[in-house]
Order: sequence, then C-alpha cells, then structure tokens
Amino acid sequence: MPTGQYMYNHPPAAGTPHLPPQGMQSFHVPGAPQIGYEFSNCTGKRKALLIGVNYFGQRGQLRGCINDVKNMSTFLHDRFNYKREDMVILTDDQQNPRSQPTKQNILQAMHWLVKDAQPNDSLFFHYSGHGGQTKDLDGDEGDGYDETIYPVDFRYNGHIVDDDMHRIMVAPLKSGVRLTAIFDSCHSGSALDLPYLYSTRGVEKEPNIAKEAATGLFDAMSAYSRGDLGGVAQSAMGIFKRATTGRGAEERAKRTKTSAADVIQWSGSKDSQTSADATENGEATGAMSYAFIRALSKNSQQSYQQLLTSIRAELQGKYSQKPQLSCSHPLGTDGYPLDSSQMEFKF
Repeated sequence: MPTGQYMYNHPPAAGTPHLPPQGMQSFHVPGAPQIGYEFSNCTGKRKALLIGVNYFGQRGQLRGCINDVKNMSTFLHDRFNYKREDMVILTDDQQNPRSQPTKQNILQAMHWLVKDAQPNDSLFFHYSGHGGQTKDLDGDEGDGYDETIYPVDFRYNGHIVDDDMHRIMVAPLKSGVRLTAIFDSCHSGSALDLPYLYSTRGVEKEPNIAKEAATGLFDAMSAYSRGDLGGVAQSAMGIFKRATTGRGAEERAKRTKTSAADVIQWSGSKDSQTSADATENGEATGAMSYAFIRALSKNSQQSYQQLLTSIRAELQGKYSQKPQLSCSHPLGTDGYPLDSSQMEFKF
C-alpha cells in the first residue's frame, strides 16, 4: 500500500469529492523497488484518441460504435474543453484511409496520444468495438488470458493485445500525466493491464479464488446445458488456470505493470463478460459509452467511487454487464483514514 501523505489546503464540504493529494506519493510493491507517483491536476494540454468500429459488411457487424465516438467527442469538447484539433478520430465510415481504424492506424495513433506528454497533461482514450481474449504468454493474467481489441482489419492483420496497449500508452508516461481510458467492448475489465481494481465500496478488490471458481463452474454448466462443449472446455480451463496461477499472476502484474503515471481505466465489463451493443433514446450506442456520458452529464463533480456507482446504476436492470474501474497505482495511503477513491475524478 502507499506510504505518501495527503495534504489538503482546507477540508472539503461534507458529501463533496475531496481534492487530489498534492506532491509525490510513494508506495511499496513486494518484490519491487519503492515506487513514486503524482496525481495529475489536469490543467495542462488535452489530447484525445477516439476509436469506433462498426465492422461494416463483416460478420458480427455492430451498430452503435461510431455513434459512441461522435457522442464522446461532442461531450469532451462541450463539457471538458477538449479542442477538436487535439482529437484523433478513427471510424470505419470515413473515406480517408488514414482515418480508418486499421491496426496500423490505431497503433500509430496510440503513439501520437502519449508523445511528449508532460506532468498535469490530460490524455483521453476511448475505444468502442469488439473485444476478446487470447492465451496469456507472460504470466501476468490470473485467468490465463490476455484481453484484446479488434481493428477493422483484424481478419487480415490480427488483434491488439493488452500487453501492447500497456507498453505503448502506459509504460512511457511520466509521473503526473493523466491518461483516462474508456473501453466499451467485451472482456475489457483489464484491457490496459492496470493492476489495481476497485469496487463500488471504494476499496481495492482482492482475488477471490473460491468465488471465481464457483462462477466458472456455473458458466461451464450453462454451456453444457446449451450443448456448447467448447464453452465447457474454456470454462473448465479458466477454473484450473485461476486456481493454480491466479494469485501469483496478480502479484507479478503489480511488480511489472504498476506505473508512476496517473492512469485510470473505465471498462464496460469484467474480463469474463460481454458488453452490449444497445439502443438508448432511439439511437444505437454502446451501453458503457452511454452510461459514462449520462452519469457525468447529470453530475460532473463525482468521486471515483461515486462515478463507478453512477455508471452501474445507469445500466442496472437493463444489462448484465458490470463496468469496472482499474488504476495504474493504488488509491489510498497507509495510516490515512480516507480512501482516495472518494477523491474527485477529473480529466
């Protein structure tokens, strides 16, 4: 856990989010050197990369991903002062080949997003499209699978793996740089490989191997009842992987993927869940993109904990997916009674 001290100029009013702690925070990860990070005050340069893929004419075509990008770009511009000229938008309805969400264009745009970022800059990444999983090759995934996103040309050039997205967009960032990432895709809970996952109670989630095994067993039985033998095998393998390597993988991820930057990810679902291609107010949209914009439109001054609860409330009763919050560093300090998940979320 962190060992830094919170320093506030004055106590916040009751019921309002707290101000960010000032100065360098430090914490210790077992098996790794002491790590320092600094919260961004988000007063510097703003840049955004927005990606929406409907996969026109392909099997599994989606309806709402381009709408998600249009809605998010308007939201960022009108409510949070992101300039149009500082946004890169990749959607598969554009004629310019460089604006298509191909694998090459997405990777190049990711490099553009983080290039020359300085402390207190605010970077924003939004992806709406298909997501998936593939076999983990470096031992940092408790369930044995890396998470992936699917460019428009994935059938020819392949997917993009979470390890690569972390390497490009998280690892190079300096302390005090904010990157906010929104993944509106299936299996996206740890799409940026951020090792600290938080609950709606504002506390860090610890792996619950027994509970996850029970969930996996239920999934396997459901697949069997549908005659889906492939689903049975995948669920059974997930149970085995989680039971034998889960905690070790979590510890490895904290040693290797903890960052000095201020990176926050909001994802549309757990790694084991799908995300809905929905219709809201007569418009095709991704459920997560819709909920994020709607929750902040109702109240732009929410804490991390409040916003996660608000996003889930927008989807409750309509969709089974559970949006997730993960971070590049812990939200809290040893010996301090306030968990900083109660701090105001800014970007």
